[in-house]
Amino acid sequence: MPEMTFTVQWPNGCRQQCYSPSLVVRDHLTVGTRYEIADFVQRSRLALTEASDRVRAKYGFACTSAAATLREIETTAAVFDRGTVHVLDLGGAR
Repeated sequence: MPEMTFTVQWPNGCRQQCYSPSLVVRDHLTVGTRYEIADFVQRSRLALTEASDRVRAKYGFACTSAAATLREIETTAAVFDRGTVHVLDLGGAR
């Protein structure tokens, strides 16, 4: 199963590199797009849950790294009252 990383920029300018065990993130996020924070978190939640479910279907267990990435995204998002998250890169398979 191809893994990938994706890079986003938060409203304060900080960049975050995120991990997914599947390329499914490309179905939920688009490079160059700015998403309202709540929308970005929801899209990330859907993508990373789907990615983890794919790992479970193939290997019999969920991906803890996808869950950790989602927690990091949710924790970072909680800091901001408003703003957008800019998707800078949807990296290739690793």
